[in-house]
Amino acid sequence: MSFFEEKNPEMDRYLENHASSEPEILKKLRKETYQKTTQPHMISGYQQGRLLTIISQMMKPQNILEIGTFTGYATLCLAAGLAENGKITTLDVNEDLAYLPKKYFAESGHSSKIDFKIQDAKEFLKETDQFFDLVFIDADKENYAEYFRLIKPHTKSGSVVMFDNVLWYGKVLEENPKQKSTQVIKELNDLIAKDDDFENLILPLRDGVNFLRRK
Repeated sequence: MSFFEEKNPEMDRYLENHASSEPEILKKLRKETYQKTTQPHMISGYQQGRLLTIISQMMKPQNILEIGTFTGYATLCLAAGLAENGKITTLDVNEDLAYLPKKYFAESGHSSKIDFKIQDAKEFLKETDQFFDLVFIDADKENYAEYFRLIKPHTKSGSVVMFDNVLWYGKVLEENPKQKSTQVIKELNDLIAKDDDFENLILPLRDGVNFLRRK
C-alpha cells in the first residue's frame, strides 16, 4: 500500500474503477502473490501496471531492462509493448521465489521474449554492452543512486528510465533522515534533477515514480 492510498483510499478505488481492465493472467498473478509471499505489497500495483503497459506499447521498445522481478507482474506489463523481435531482461537475486515468475512467464504469450536472470544488477550492468530503450527499477532502495550511475552509460537519446518508490511513503520530505534507504532515494532524486542529459518528472502514482527521458 502506498502513501497516497493510505491518505485517500476512496480516490484510489475511483482511479482503478476508471482505468482499463486488468488482464486475467495479471489478476491470477496478483492473487497468488498475496497468497504465497510474505511481502505482497512489493508487487507493482494495478494502476502502475497499466502505466507500464501503456508506455511500453507507445514506445514499442526493442530492449527493456527491469531491475527487481519479484513475482513478475511488472515484467508482463512491460513485455506487452515489446517490438516484434524485442526482449526484456529482468533481474532478481531471490532464488527461492523464482518459481513464481517463471510459472507466469511460461503461461503468458511473452515467454520467448523474457530473459529472467538470477543475478546482481550491479554486476550485470558492469558486464553488459547492451543499450536499453526502456528501464524500470523497483529493487533495493539503498542501491538506487548506484543503479542510476551504472544505467546511464547503457541509455541513448530517447531512452526512458523509471525508478519506483521515489517518494518513500513521504519520507523524502524529512530534512535529515536517519534511514539509509531514505537518504539514498533523496540522493537519487537530486542526482536526476541536476543531470542535464535527462529530462524528468516525478509522478505521484502510488509511492512515486521518477520518470526520465534521455535527451
